[in-house]
Parts: sequence; C-alpha cells; structure tokens
Amino acid sequence: MSDETQDIVHPLRGAALIADEVARLPGKPGVYRMMNDAGDALYVGKAKSLRARVSAYAKSGGHSNRIMRMIAETARMEFVVTATETEALLLEANLIKQLKPRYNVLFRDDKSFAYILIAEDHEAPQILKHRGARKRKGAYYGPFASAGAVNRTLNTLQKAFLLRSCPDSVFDNRTRPCLLHQIKRCSAPCVGLISAAAYRELVEEAKTFLDGDSQGAQRQLSK
Repeated sequence: MSDETQDIVHPLRGAALIADEVARLPGKPGVYRMMNDAGDALYVGKAKSLRARVSAYAKSGGHSNRIMRMIAETARMEFVVTATETEALLLEANLIKQLKPRYNVLFRDDKSFAYILIAEDHEAPQILKHRGARKRKGAYYGPFASAGAVNRTLNTLQKAFLLRSCPDSVFDNRTRPCLLHQIKRCSAPCVGLISAAAYRELVEEAKTFLDGDSQGAQRQLSK
C-alpha cells in the first residue's frame, strides 16, 4: 500500500471543497475520508479511481437527502492512494470499524466481510471462517477481501498449526481421530492425541502468525 497521503484544510466546504480537491486527485485506487469542522469522520469510502468517485459528490444533483447532508457538513477531506482496488476495500473496512463514521450506516458492523476466528469459548479453541457480528469469544483476524482468500488462509493455517475446525458438538462426541487428522490437518485434541498444554501452544503460535509476527512463528515452529 502506498504511503502517498493528502491532508489539506480548506477555507471552502461542502461541494465547493470537494470540487477543489478533485483537481488534485489521481485516477488511481484509494480510500477517501470526509470530515466535519471538528475533524470527526463523516464517511469513509473506497474507489477504483479516486478522481472519478470523489467528483460525483461535487455534482449538484442526483443525491439522496442523506448524502446531501453529508456533503454540506464536509469541511475537510483526506485521501490514501493504494496499489490495488482490493487494498482499498480492506483499508476502507478497517477505517469504518475504527472510526464508525455516522454516514457509513450500512457497513458499520462489517457484516459483509469475512474474518478468521480463533474461538476461545472452549478448552480446545476452534479455527473457522466468520461473518456477522463478532459476539463469540475469541480472536478475530481480517477482514478478508473474499471468501476464497479466507479459505486459502485457513487451509494453510491448518497445515502449519494443526488446529481443529470442527464444531464443538462434533468435537465433544468424537471417539477416534477424524479424516483431517489422518491427512495431517489437525492434531486431534478431541481424543487426547495432543495434551491441552501442547495444543494451547499451537493456538498461540497461530495467533502470533496472524498478528503479523511471521518470523516469530517460524522460529517457534522450527524449534
């Protein structure tokens, strides 16, 4: 992701400010942020072309009442240019989650995005794909740009860390290892083929990796 940013305060506001900003925007992917006089985020959006997307707000017609109010309140804008549209999508989702802009009503809960969850409401934590409200106890990683990206990541994590993916109801009723153990995708904590302490170490290694410390995880795995 590019570190090319713009952070400019104008005497202009509303549609006039937006039109002034458009003149300097590139036709590249990125994320834009609209803010009010107090510097609070009003809206965060993504764009395949920042110039084309933001210019739409400077036009006088075709907006809903909600968008017209948002434009009128805009006193400042910030932009981040990204290398790809996918990077813009992920940055947008993270900023909405962090800032909770008042005009991002539909996406404030990030329910449309997929996450990886290491659920820790069981003595043997489960790793799985998750969408929707994050109410279950555990560590959430994401959002991911697509379900396919989550599935590929989960596949890799299962190979590397051997965490169980089965539901609790299946786990609690196992009497022998399942197929995932046989193909070396799970350490079979369900039938005690790994101790609780050793399984917890695998969980912590996976969390370290997902937190971004891949070198630390590699050292632990090598050891």
